[in-house]
Amino acid sequence: MDFEEGAILSGKITGITKFGAFVTVAPGKSGLVHISEISNTYVSDVRTHLAEGQEVMVKIIGVDQSGRLNLSIKATTTAPPEEPRRQPQQRTHEAPSEPSFEDKLKRFMQDSDNKMSGLKQYSDKKGARRRGR
Repeated sequence: MDFEEGAILSGKITGITKFGAFVTVAPGKSGLVHISEISNTYVSDVRTHLAEGQEVMVKIIGVDQSGRLNLSIKATTTAPPEEPRRQPQQRTHEAPSEPSFEDKLKRFMQDSDNKMSGLKQYSDKKGARRRGR
């Protein structure tokens, strides 16, 4: 049997690890389905999505130089439609807006300068008292 990239095959899960699952697609021929290729949704634990002995459809997404198969389960399913992004609503009346980054930075710099000058004055007074004794 020829294992070409893009071929869709039926296989059986023979092993599960924290980074994916091994699938046997033919006698003596198996490949790895990486955790990122299991589902269109986030997968934190492979065992919540797959079980050993489970029959799955896989797509060959790559064959390395050693002849090992890189497989994908999610490539055999249709991706769920993306939810349309909501457009920001237009404001009907002017409400106080969030200060811009530049305004925030300017305020931070002013506060920082005030604190630094206060520290400098404090350290100058403290030093003068110690020298005068």
